[in-house]
Amino acid sequence: MLFPLLVSEAHSLSVNGQPQQLNEQEASQLAEELKQQLRNGNLPPSDADAIEKMVAGLGDPRGLMRLTFAESLGVVGKAAVPTLCRALSSHESVTVRRAAAKTLTLIEDPRALPVLLEALRADPDPVVQGSAVGAMAAVGAEAIPLLLDVLIQPESTAMQLGLASWALAFVGARAPEALRDAAVSEHAEIRCAAVAALGDQIQSLADDVAKDLVVGALSDVDADVRAEAATLLGKLHDPDWAAPQLEPLLHDAVGQVRKNAALSLMKLRASGSIPALQTRFEGETQSDVQAVLSLAINQLSHQDA
Repeated sequence: MLFPLLVSEAHSLSVNGQPQQLNEQEASQLAEELKQQLRNGNLPPSDADAIEKMVAGLGDPRGLMRLTFAESLGVVGKAAVPTLCRALSSHESVTVRRAAAKTLTLIEDPRALPVLLEALRADPDPVVQGSAVGAMAAVGAEAIPLLLDVLIQPESTAMQLGLASWALAFVGARAPEALRDAAVSEHAEIRCAAVAALGDQIQSLADDVAKDLVVGALSDVDADVRAEAATLLGKLHDPDWAAPQLEPLLHDAVGQVRKNAALSLMKLRASGSIPALQTRFEGETQSDVQAVLSLAINQLSHQDA
């Protein structure tokens, strides 16, 4: 059982159940030494005892002090990863777990991925979960299979799904091939997240393969994938290409897809699609979809006025 961290004049900072490793005075002295080393262009010490003390310092109640220890550990790099992973997985202090995950983001070591994944899935603190997925994203392509697995696990929470989807989009620009593969996965949840993430590749890399995958997603058997693809087209600022792709979705069997298509046409300022929107409005029986269609028609008509 780890000892609780107590905020007091002789604040005890500990790692792995070893209390009194640093008090606040010791932490201040060590931080000053580390800052001086960094200013002089020298590497912080990387022996096991020094790393343990720096990781212990991540529990200091002073934010600037924690930042000094995190930056020093980031400079130490891979040698600090095992100790940081132990702190992330088992330290009682949420402050230490948060700081450990954020520090692992600086190091970008694939060896930390299993521990980061477990923190995303099991840590009760949402900040730890978010910091862990940020560190996973920083690792890059090697994190993608783990992020995809989060998306298909039924026990994943809405927050975990959102974090994994964000990380997938972040990594995708650096691992385009992996994202393209995900866009044709057998799992609809993975296809949906991958399609949402393809926007950066299309805009930043002018990726024609990614563009074709989005077009294919417009006719996916899963309505959520079609809806996501429709939303993405509205973000690509290319109405001449996107509007003809979106207009058929105004007649999709699922109302959410029809709504997303109408909203994207509105965002694209695709006034040439007013007749298609009007036709759909006249035949629409679902009140919430009617409301969106009406909004899109009004906005686009006002734009031309």
